[in-house]
Amino acid sequence: MNTQKMYQVDAFTDRVFGGNPAAVCPLDNWLSDETMQHIAMENNLAETAFYVRQGTSYELRWFTPTVEVDLCGHATLAAAYVLFHHEGHLGNEIAFDSPRSGPLTVTRQGDLLTLNFPADEMKRVELTPELSRCFDKQPVEVYMGKTDYMLAYESQADVESIRPSLVDIAALGGRGAIITAPGDEVDFVSRFFAPQAGVDEDPVTGSAHTTLTPYWAGRLGKAQLTARQLSKRGGALQCTHKGSRVEISGQARLYLTGEIHVNESN
Repeated sequence: MNTQKMYQVDAFTDRVFGGNPAAVCPLDNWLSDETMQHIAMENNLAETAFYVRQGTSYELRWFTPTVEVDLCGHATLAAAYVLFHHEGHLGNEIAFDSPRSGPLTVTRQGDLLTLNFPADEMKRVELTPELSRCFDKQPVEVYMGKTDYMLAYESQADVESIRPSLVDIAALGGRGAIITAPGDEVDFVSRFFAPQAGVDEDPVTGSAHTTLTPYWAGRLGKAQLTARQLSKRGGALQCTHKGSRVEISGQARLYLTGEIHVNESN
């Protein structure tokens, strides 16, 4: 029986019980994929991040309760918070390497942590009957990125009041669906639904902002943007469009430190 250290961090928030909770497991060596998936399922959080130090960088992977995913912003922010504050990383920049998404960096300036992620590649698509059934309001535009659909609406009130059909969203395939609109007090707002990945509605989705940031930068004609995800917990983000890359900034707070007991033979 092995004892494994684990942290739980609330990301994209300046207070505990806000933002998006993620578990973070620092590893000396990789556990089996099956074991990491079991840990993520047991945690029952939107994401559990696992990392292993590789020289001066850290290899990083993310699991929902049901699948491994290509990219996760809030769990990357949480992993960086753990390294900066609890696992002895020196300096103000962390280099992560994802087997699925390539190099990712996180820099620290005071309490603010900034992710540097690849911008999504998206194209405008038609509103199909399958997409129409996913929400009780019709969007003004629909786009498809590498893994997610993005549906744009006219107002923040539309995004706040919309009712999703999780069964229909799950039938779309891919990872999930983003809905977005201009914000009343920020540049844009959003919500994110991924029942097909085991997350009915994600509290704050950093990776979705690799799609949202290029879209709103082009629509509003500016590179620096403020954003809010309108989940029950809520989350605040600062986003910068930098061509093929996107910077996503936010704060994080530690909720829990503990140990889990793992027997890989089970």
